[in-house]
Amino acid sequence: MEFFVFISEQWLLVSIGLVLIYLLAITEGNKGGKLLSTGEVVVLLNSGDGVLLDVRPHKEFDAGHITDAVNIPHDKLAARLSELDKYKGKTLVVADKLGQHAGAAGKVLRKQGFDVRRIRGGVAEWQNQNLPLVKGKEKIKDKSKDKEKSKSKGKKKAKANA
Repeated sequence: MEFFVFISEQWLLVSIGLVLIYLLAITEGNKGGKLLSTGEVVVLLNSGDGVLLDVRPHKEFDAGHITDAVNIPHDKLAARLSELDKYKGKTLVVADKLGQHAGAAGKVLRKQGFDVRRIRGGVAEWQNQNLPLVKGKEKIKDKSKDKEKSKSKGKKKAKANA
């Protein structure tokens, strides 16, 4: 009960505190790099101005990754920063499974002078947008598109036979 009395008597102080916490959260979030949508990432990568850094573990990376991604797991990033020196003139787009490690990796990279961005929603969002993934050197096909293709092939065969 005393808590509510304090809030009602000190509403201005509580409001200022909440605004400061909100601003701190925004500032800390931006230190890991600006969030980009999947469409913005595609444009950046296709222009040749960006390089995708996948910070997921090797096992997840091998199961499916974005084309031409460089894989350095987030827990080994600090030790392997020298491998990224050749990309200093480009924008590094950091990707992980859901976005949980990209911010921390982005902070490390920004301290080393890299221009960093992050994929909003990570590789999971990339998959949700039905964008292609590569397994090894082969593309992972979108199952829904395969079903549509087989239906259209069946229709063409039926028309040809008629």
